[in-house]
Amino acid sequence: MTGSFRHSSLRHSRKTQGWLYAAPTAVIVGVLFVAPLVLVVWMSLNRWPLLGPATLNAPDNYTKIAGNPLFVDSVLFTLKYTAITTVLLSALALGLALLVQERRPGVGFFRTAFFLPGAVGFAAAALLFYGMLNADFGPIDPILRTLGLIDEPVKWIGTPNMALFSTITLVLWRFAGFNMLILLTGLQAIPVEVYEAARSDGAGRWQIFTRITLPLLRPTLALMLILSVTGSLLAFDQFFIFTNGGPDNSTVSMVMVIYRDAFFRFDLGGAAALSVVLLAGLVGLNTLMMRRLR
Repeated sequence: MTGSFRHSSLRHSRKTQGWLYAAPTAVIVGVLFVAPLVLVVWMSLNRWPLLGPATLNAPDNYTKIAGNPLFVDSVLFTLKYTAITTVLLSALALGLALLVQERRPGVGFFRTAFFLPGAVGFAAAALLFYGMLNADFGPIDPILRTLGLIDEPVKWIGTPNMALFSTITLVLWRFAGFNMLILLTGLQAIPVEVYEAARSDGAGRWQIFTRITLPLLRPTLALMLILSVTGSLLAFDQFFIFTNGGPDNSTVSMVMVIYRDAFFRFDLGGAAALSVVLLAGLVGLNTLMMRRLR
């Protein structure tokens, strides 16, 4: 009887300790995520001006989304940008990770050099590229003209295609090293004995890559893809600072539409509805990706 009481008391004490350990994180998640999420959902059901009282108008904020041509165009553009960026970024990051996977003289220098752009703030990186590609004072056009590659200044952000190309180049430069580090961690977690066994069985480089490296790297690839897709769908800084949505609103992302509705049109309820739709799509897409990549 005494032993049973002590066991029950010990279990209750450990349960209490567990709740106490989890409490700080639970409070932070509740205050910084759950509460704002509930507020956004409630705002999306109301006409919520920047100044003045809110009035219930559900579901008007959702029904008018389809009639917003800028948002529809931004969805198509963001999906296009996400697809191109994710493919190129994944391929480049995987190539860099494979390049610096093995320990050899000087590999530490290249790992650091590839990762360094990731230490630059995204806003600072956008401003840096804007200055470098500027036709009036940027150094890129004079260098290309000196090399004989161009005869006149290039409109790096003056046409829709060039603006998209320049933005993707900025994102690749900024995030390739960070994604490389994620994949490098996964590569180094693969046991060396597996590679040695495959080589002893006569497997070539391509067979080792497709039959061993890629399958064992799938969890890490899934993490990288989710981060890349999520970051691309929520793209804002690079378009707001670098292209300002131009030219002719050709590089307006979904988050930029939400920003404009909230702080230019002062329609906080409509912006909240767009945010809820974007969040729902993001959760659904990430869930699908996790199921496919497991």
